[in-house]
Amino acid sequence: MSRIDFHNSTNLADARLLTHIRDGMAGWAVGTVTIRIRFSRGADFSGSCYYTDRRIFVNLGRHLVYPYAMNTCIARAKTVGRHWYKPLYTLELTDAYHLVVFVFMHELYHLLVKRARRNTRQKESMCDRFATRYLVDRFGVGVHAPNGLPVAREMWDFQDLDGFVDGARDRRVSRPSRAFAPLLWDAASV
Repeated sequence: MSRIDFHNSTNLADARLLTHIRDGMAGWAVGTVTIRIRFSRGADFSGSCYYTDRRIFVNLGRHLVYPYAMNTCIARAKTVGRHWYKPLYTLELTDAYHLVVFVFMHELYHLLVKRARRNTRQKESMCDRFATRYLVDRFGVGVHAPNGLPVAREMWDFQDLDGFVDGARDRRVSRPSRAFAPLLWDAASV
């Protein structure tokens, strides 16, 4: 079972953030995790994960305007001659909570990779896919190609991300479902 040491210094609602964080951690054995959500010093967003003491920091730009178009590296690599590149797929995030959830889930996957005793190097795209998959399943966030058209899921969700970190699964609880009921928030309740 995982425990959370949580502090939020932004203007986002603690209860709503904690609900999203707990839902994202469901089914994973990560122990006690320290989570800090704060405003950044200028960047749109950033995150960091410290394996030794299981700390996750999420930094959110207070200057951002929503909806926010966030570029990700979740596409399959394309080869042209001797070079390769990844097209940037964009997520349309409707509010700051979606951005915090994306960064948190990205950093959580780093921690899961470590807890599963996998090589932690060069996992940024996998972390982005894990976070994107959560946002798409949970909130119906759309993924768009550089031309603005929607991208079919099989173009970016092509790895067994859960299986890769199966060693970090909490065996005492059932496997978390990838199919979530939409989570709606009543603005008056926060």
